[in-house]
Amino acid sequence: MEIGIDSFASAMYGDNNTLSSVNAMEQLLQRIELADQAGLDVFGIGEHHKKEFLDSATAVILAAAAARTTRIRLSSAVSVLSAADPVRVYQSFATLDLISKGRAEIVVGRGSSIEAYPLFGFNLNDYDALFKEKLDLLLQIRDNEFVTWSGKFRPALNNLPIYPRALQEKLPVWLGVGGTPESFVRAGSLGLPLMVAVIGGQTHRFRPLVDLYREAGKAAGYKPEELKVGLHSPGFVGATTEKAIAEYYPGYAELWTKLGRERGWPPVTKDKFNGLIDDQGVLVVGDPERIAEKILRHGESLGGISRFTFQMDNAGLTHKQLMNAIELIGSKVIPLIHKG
Repeated sequence: MEIGIDSFASAMYGDNNTLSSVNAMEQLLQRIELADQAGLDVFGIGEHHKKEFLDSATAVILAAAAARTTRIRLSSAVSVLSAADPVRVYQSFATLDLISKGRAEIVVGRGSSIEAYPLFGFNLNDYDALFKEKLDLLLQIRDNEFVTWSGKFRPALNNLPIYPRALQEKLPVWLGVGGTPESFVRAGSLGLPLMVAVIGGQTHRFRPLVDLYREAGKAAGYKPEELKVGLHSPGFVGATTEKAIAEYYPGYAELWTKLGRERGWPPVTKDKFNGLIDDQGVLVVGDPERIAEKILRHGESLGGISRFTFQMDNAGLTHKQLMNAIELIGSKVIPLIHKG
């Protein structure tokens, strides 16, 4: 199992949220560099177009990280493909693949954060149609140097070449999904690796959806080993479980209560939080032993997973706390998981 981190390049942490964007970006690059040195397998950068986050140009951040790392895979988490041009998405990540010498990946999705749609002139009523069409074009570009294609939302391509080409023969494209059954079926039907974002509730409840993915993939003729499943969840690793909770809870409660006001969720309480960090809950918070056990348990409950990524840096944690967590993941969590 691969272990990594996904970041939204948060600019909200630090003493009284006074950290400058320049310093926040530099610290993010330091964390990616440390993750590479500590033996983590992948680092992903999301895509948002909000004041609180610095990740609107995902591939640019990853390219800067590529120049400072040697082995860690560098991915989007996710690229909002519906509001982007698939030609430019491929070109950006193919360029990243060249810079990183074959370490680039793309996780594409429709985006649970919808600010990209009006920003780039797309209608939310076309939410799924946009994604379906643009995913088709992206995969054609990935698989063919010369592309002939036509659709509703973008001008046609008539035997046009797309450059540069990625170093990897088949640039990895994962499908990022939330809880929509059609998305799981789509990923399986296309034989794409699946990245499941579980941010609330109990992880095992997603098993029927993962089964849909595997059934759709089998029906489309793909082998079980081709149908990889990844899991993305909020979490944090501390020297002790008590310390991890004490450091993580205040910022988590503040952020998710704020998001709740925007999206109609109830405020976070300590009782609800305690339910989310129990054996079945989504939050992967605790000491290395507890973390490793929980990741393995979640993997088993979903029928086996190939990758797990932590979302850590949007809970008010300081750079030092995040660096300590990365060191613990590399030195303690990963060896425990590999030991099984």
